[in-house]
Amino acid sequence: MSTEVCDVEISKIFILNPRERNKQIASEIRQNIKDVGLKRPITISRKEVPQDGFEYDLVCGQGRLEAYMANNQKTIPAIIIDASEEDSLIMSLVENIARKNYQPYELFKSVKRLYDSGYSAEDIAEKIGLGKEYMRQIIKLINNGEERLVNAVAANKIPLNVAIQIIETPDSEVQRVLQDAYEQNLIKGNKINQIKKIIETRKKSGKNFRPGSRASQKPLSPADLNKIYEQEISKKMLLIRKADKVESTLIFLIESFRKLLSEPNFTTLLKAEALEKVPQFISEKVNIDV
Repeated sequence: MSTEVCDVEISKIFILNPRERNKQIASEIRQNIKDVGLKRPITISRKEVPQDGFEYDLVCGQGRLEAYMANNQKTIPAIIIDASEEDSLIMSLVENIARKNYQPYELFKSVKRLYDSGYSAEDIAEKIGLGKEYMRQIIKLINNGEERLVNAVAANKIPLNVAIQIIETPDSEVQRVLQDAYEQNLIKGNKINQIKKIIETRKKSGKNFRPGSRASQKPLSPADLNKIYEQEISKKMLLIRKADKVESTLIFLIESFRKLLSEPNFTTLLKAEALEKVPQFISEKVNIDV
């Protein structure tokens, strides 16, 4: 691999794997280059076939390149390497992932591009150093997610982890409504798995998860999902309150019985009535031998 630094015309460099950059960070990069110059040249690869005036693909250094462009520079110091477009994309993707602030939707777009180029989930995971199971989930989203959901992830409207939760639901209608509910801020990402479990439980028990007497004739709406969730949470809260009340009552009865059994007159009365043998359950709870 060549390490010779050349001045390359910026107009001939194509940003193969563009990523959005925080405006403050971009401003700091521009100012730093303006103050002390370029400390590290960018890395580019020569295109096999020039296209639309572009002769090179950017592998590493988007922030530095954009800083030069913002400062109206025409050329930039660059290291030119020999790499295919796919290899350049992988190297660019690996660099982005190595950053602490890389964006998951950028990962998704790059993975989709590699997958469309013929790489398997295992190949991509190995090349970029991510878990194979996580990569399979991303590929599953690409293959099984509705087009609108896939586009929403690529456009950074739906977080990648939320989309992966949504496509684990085999029902396409529920996928659609979960996406709508999330985009309308009716549900949060941490509620999605709970709602899916509620719907599956209702399906298995034969319950209609669409509210209303004629619910089967109308599409499921985001409001319906939210209503189902609130109903189930209310039921669980009621059960918790009942359980707390029963527990409090048992504690009161046990303490009361413990005090009674500690009274000599009461134990004498029990013996007189041939009731001195306390059931094992009660004996264990009060921890007193009669």
